[in-house]
Amino acid sequence: MASDPNAQADAAASAIDSVSVLSEDSRRRMFAFIRRARRAVTRDEAAASVGISRKLAAFHLDKLVDAGLLRARYETPGGIRKVGRQPKVYEPTDAQITVSIPDRRHELLADLLLDAVLTEGRDENAAQAAVRTAGQRGRQLGEAAREETRPGRLGPERGLTACERLLEQYGYEPVRETPTRLRLRNCPFHPLAGKAPDLVCGMNHAFLSGYLKGLEVNGVHAVLAPESGECCVRLGPNDAASESGAG
Repeated sequence: MASDPNAQADAAASAIDSVSVLSEDSRRRMFAFIRRARRAVTRDEAAASVGISRKLAAFHLDKLVDAGLLRARYETPGGIRKVGRQPKVYEPTDAQITVSIPDRRHELLADLLLDAVLTEGRDENAAQAAVRTAGQRGRQLGEAAREETRPGRLGPERGLTACERLLEQYGYEPVRETPTRLRLRNCPFHPLAGKAPDLVCGMNHAFLSGYLKGLEVNGVHAVLAPESGECCVRLGPNDAASESGAG
């Protein structure tokens, strides 16, 4: 439900890479030391913090820079200018690491709920505003995807194929039951959906319905079909649609 699913997918891949980089003990401890320092740290200081050589510390620090967790520059500690080359110093970036398997998208719910609070009308309650906001966001994403890909007329089969990209990026883990039916194996909003199923599932249903409308997928709709351990919504043909004639 975020505005840029490609950015979401890139962030998830980056988070996994970052966690992999931090799996080495000395590297992880130096990273923690630099974050706590609240200032630029030299290689010598980083090395001393974990008891390794300056050369080995430089190797690990550069790995953290490559992963986007640290940034490096040349600076004289304390601002005192000395003769010769300034030492390389390191400080943390603003990167935030979040990894969840299976995928969870709680921040997306928070974003939509914030929009709902800010736009709630006099003629609706909070839950109605949340569902409306989710539907609008889904439709906007569908319209943007259609504008980008220009797929032409989308029947059930091609329409669901177009939907799968977004569903995968948001962690729904889509599976084709038939050429015109998609089952979503993962609920990106668990366990919050269990605490407020009417609200969360209603928002989820509205979001996916809005996406189908924005993408202009014909003969398919989102249906509430709760299943333990899976998403509460499935995508399939409308009652009037025939699977055999899907395009």
